Amino acid sequence: MSGVEARLARLHRLYPRLIDLSLARLERLLADLGHPERQLPPVIHVAGTNGKGSVCAFIRAMAEGAGLRVHVYSSPHLVRFNERIRLAGRLIEDAMLDAVFDAVEQANGDAPITVFEMITAASLVAMAQVPADLAVIEVGLGGRLDATNVIPAPRVAAITSISMDHQDYLGDRLAGIAAEKAGIIKTGCVAVMGAQGDEVAGVIAGRAAECGVSLLARGVDWDVRRVGAGFQFSAGAFGLDLPMPGLAGAHQLDNAGIAIAALRASGLAMDAAAGMRAVEWPGRMQRLGGVYRAMLGEGSQLWLDGAHNPGGAEALAAVLREWGGETHLIVGMKQSKDCAEFLRIVMPYAASVQAVAEPGQHLALPVEEIIAASGGVAVAGPTVAAALARLAADGARKRVVICGSLYLAGVILAA
Repeated sequence: MSGVEARLARLHRLYPRLIDLSLARLERLLADLGHPERQLPPVIHVAGTNGKGSVCAFIRAMAEGAGLRVHVYSSPHLVRFNERIRLAGRLIEDAMLDAVFDAVEQANGDAPITVFEMITAASLVAMAQVPADLAVIEVGLGGRLDATNVIPAPRVAAITSISMDHQDYLGDRLAGIAAEKAGIIKTGCVAVMGAQGDEVAGVIAGRAAECGVSLLARGVDWDVRRVGAGFQFSAGAFGLDLPMPGLAGAHQLDNAGIAIAALRASGLAMDAAAGMRAVEWPGRMQRLGGVYRAMLGEGSQLWLDGAHNPGGAEALAAVLREWGGETHLIVGMKQSKDCAEFLRIVMPYAASVQAVAEPGQHLALPVEEIIAASGGVAVAGPTVAAALARLAADGARKRVVICGSLYLAGVILAA
């Protein structure tokens, strides 16, 4: 167990519930720390069900392309905890991570508080100490009562695609989930919204009106569309002709558009073309090399995607449909996810499905439960290595996608 993992395990004893949506505990701690959340550079706060991390990555790439120093707070991490906190363009170093955790632990004492709230406090302390031009903050879960929503009104509140997920905490109605996500919109900010269904769009528009803020919505105030080998962003008379993003999948055009609209609304500089070329976000339709790719035959392709809910499944299915031909899926999922619905959406585009649960994969759904959720279509991997070996046995070229969990993605990337 690493030093930070041991620390988090100790902190977990302060409040055994991993998730308990509330702001009061963290607000009390931040007051004792001198309110670091009030000492940040301009903030773009990003909520949504799918695409939050990609939007943060686009914003960072475009702002850094223009020479800005950018903080980013995101979750979860895939390989190293330090991935969660990026300070002025660089991942937080271990020494500073220890120092800010020491500070928040000392200030908190034995008061009850969740681990995520402590991580958020540490990130805010770190970001307040390092000069930067922009802070990009990704919501952890929901929005209204998410720990990140302790910040004052952001410069921009950006909301990505919303679909069903985390029903245990956000409710089982799409309108209710949208209302929780829209809770990051506060008086004094500008709101930006990507493509949404009518019900969700209405909820977000209602929140913006309630707060008296401008809402920049796709299809109304801005839009994106494919043009030749690239795409075009337009907002009234303003237009940008851009290369296709470095992140694969048609859904990434919506995420790129949200990021461009958010940066324009912030008034900060950006280099959109440089950002499209430079953007990277591990575990999201990422083409792999390395040890796992080497297990497949010459000319084969291996992809990794962290899609893990129905909305993510729809985006993945769209990519598979656009590719055409045969794609083989290796699926591992987290216990709390709707595995049957995820598989229902992606299986029509899969030549085969293998169920896996990797050693060390956090809260991995047992292989037999994935097979049952597939209606018996999937077969047991039961590990990624074994599944790849089975696919490689005939020596033919294959296209393979490993998907279903960001935690699975982390295990794969660590190798």
